[in-house]
Parts: sequence; C-alpha cells; structure tokens
Amino acid sequence: MKLTIKVDPDLCIGAASCVTIAPETFQLNEENKAYVLDHGQEPPPRTYERVIEVTPEEKDNLIMAAQSCPTLAIYIIDEKGKQLFPEM
Repeated sequence: MKLTIKVDPDLCIGAASCVTIAPETFQLNEENKAYVLDHGQEPPPRTYERVIEVTPEEKDNLIMAAQSCPTLAIYIIDEKGKQLFPEM
C-alpha cells in the first residue's frame, strides 16, 4: 500500500520522537525540522512530503511515529485520500 507522509515544518519543533521510532522515514534537517525519507533513501531535495510504499507493519510504525509528535506535525494519508492520522 502507498501512504502520503507529510510534515508541517511550521508545527515541527525538532523533538525527534519520529526519528527515534522510524529513522528509515524521518530525519532532522539543519533547521531541526523533520523531513521524510523513502526507506532510508534520500533523493534530493529533502522534502516534507513524500508518497511511499509500505507494508502493514511499516504503516503501524509510521502511525506510531506520528502519534509520538508532541505538536501533531505529521500527517498520514492513505491511497484513497483518507487521513489516518491525526484522525479527522
């Protein structure tokens, strides 16, 4: 399945909880803002939004990473456009 992962850089405070839980998907840039990787691959440019192919286990881990964000700066959206987190 494919998920769209978005980080709102205006909300991100660099707590790095997402990086701790899912380092293959999230890293911090020089401004201490999380950006999105595709399974550890970082094709330039660094981006705050990316569509990635995930397994059900990876999906659960990404939702847990998003839930760990103290400012709710991470959005997870499924292939059909349904926002999985934060739930609407």
